[in-house]
Order: sequence, then structure tokens, then C-alpha cells
Amino acid sequence: MKGFKTSARRAAAPPPPLAAAAPEAGGAGEAREFDWTTADFKRVQTLIYQRAGISLHDGKHAMVYSRLSRRLRETGHTRFADYLDWLQSQDGAEWQEFINALTTNLTAFFRERHHFEHFATLLGKRPGGPWRVWCAAASTGEEPYSIVISALQSLNAGAPLQVLASDIDSRCIELAERGVYRTQGLKGLEREQLQRYFLRGKGANEGLVRVRPELRQPVSFLSVNLIRDDWPFREPFDVVFCRNVMIYFDAPTQRRVLERIHRVLKPGGTLYVGHAENFSESRDLFALRGKTVYERI
Repeated sequence: MKGFKTSARRAAAPPPPLAAAAPEAGGAGEAREFDWTTADFKRVQTLIYQRAGISLHDGKHAMVYSRLSRRLRETGHTRFADYLDWLQSQDGAEWQEFINALTTNLTAFFRERHHFEHFATLLGKRPGGPWRVWCAAASTGEEPYSIVISALQSLNAGAPLQVLASDIDSRCIELAERGVYRTQGLKGLEREQLQRYFLRGKGANEGLVRVRPELRQPVSFLSVNLIRDDWPFREPFDVVFCRNVMIYFDAPTQRRVLERIHRVLKPGGTLYVGHAENFSESRDLFALRGKTVYERI
């Protein structure tokens, strides 16, 4: 691939998040560029909950101001009240920008490695496939590509594999589809994985790597809003990765999402969740089978 060659080295520096949160600004007593009131914040809380199921607690004033200020600049508004009035007056592309601004996308290759060790063991029980996997919070792609690497290393050559990778943030999906990463963000990869599955950039692309076609081929990327009941899946999954997402939902929203995941998972299918997520109140849907590993009942 033009501008990329086989990677032969592994960076030692810790990975910076590709979609890190904006620095919090606009704290108490600090001069602000835009009018910002408690009423504005309450409106934002309501709108992001309605659109994405995200529960913003009251300590997020500064974060919301900082991130949405960019949208005011882009759209030419000088007051949050005016921006929010305009946003609610239409159903266009700005809603996606609003959601993108308020979602946090921290990720890494092989994050929470014990899940991938469990996943590899699971795949080894049926090495000939087929396997159908949903990565429900793909972010910028590190997680779905980690899933594919695990599968390629665990399954027989040519075993059927489908990985659907989704996210609510449209910009993240675009980055994930590109599959281009900074070398300093590859700490979770082993040297052999880096050499086998990535192309190293040359010239203007020095310091970057691109996923090889065999890593990209099994993955389909799409936008899915977890709180909407219009998931575009026609066949059930063997495995669902839905990690570090539902910590942003309140208990009723978590329950609704878990019920929908239950519907799209095969009986006995596996659900991986984040290290801070516990669904003991949904024992009628999932049984705990390991450290943040659940089986669909």
C-alpha cells in the first residue's frame, strides 16, 4: 500500500488517546466566551439523555461548556440558549455533531486483555467457525481490530468470521474504517502482531501504521445508537463486546439495552462488559461466567 511498508518495530511510549476529552474549561469564576447558565446545562442534560441515553451528572458543567463551545463557533451562535433553540428546531446533521461532542472515546489495542484471553479460548472450542461478533462501542477501531487479531490467531485458516463494529460517534467510525494509527498508540500489540497485521508508514506517513487488508476485510462498520430500538441486525451473534458504555446510562436505560442485547445474542452466547460494569440485577438475562464475562441465558 502506497506510503506504508511492513512494520518492524514496536514503540515503547504510552499510547495517547486518539479521541481524548477536550480540556475542561469555563469553571466557576472564569470568564466565558459564551453565555452559559444552569438552565442551559439542564437542557443539555435532557437532550443528550433523550438522544443517546447518556446521564450527565451535575459535575460536568465545565466539560459540557468546553466541548459544545466548539459547536457554537462552528454554527455562528453566541449564546447556548440560541444554539439549543436552533438545534431543537430541526432534525438535521447538527444532532450528530452534538452527540459526537459529548461522547468520550478512550480506547487501546487489547484493552482489558483478560477478555481477549477468554475470547481466544472460546474461539478455540470451535476453530472451524463460523463466528459472528458485534463490537458495540468500536470507537476509533482498536477494539474491533483486536477482536480480529485474536480470531486470526485462534481459528483455522479460512474459518468464517464476521465482525460488526458500531459506534454512536460518526467521526470515530470514519477513523476506524481508515485503520491508520500513530505508532506510539500501539503499546497493547506484541511485536509479532505489529509485523504481521500492520503496514508501517514511510515518508510523509512516518510514525503511522495502517491495518493490513486481511485485518480490515472481516469488519463491517456502521452507526448504531444503543438506546434506539432500530438495530439493523438480521442474524444473531455468538459474541458481543459492549464495554465501558453502559456506565454512562442510568439503571432503566441499562436494563433496556441489556434486553436488546439479549435478543440479538444466541442462547449461550458471550457478552463482555467493562471493568466497572455490573449487571447483577439482570440475572434473568445473563449469568456471570468470569471477570466481567456474561453468558446469555
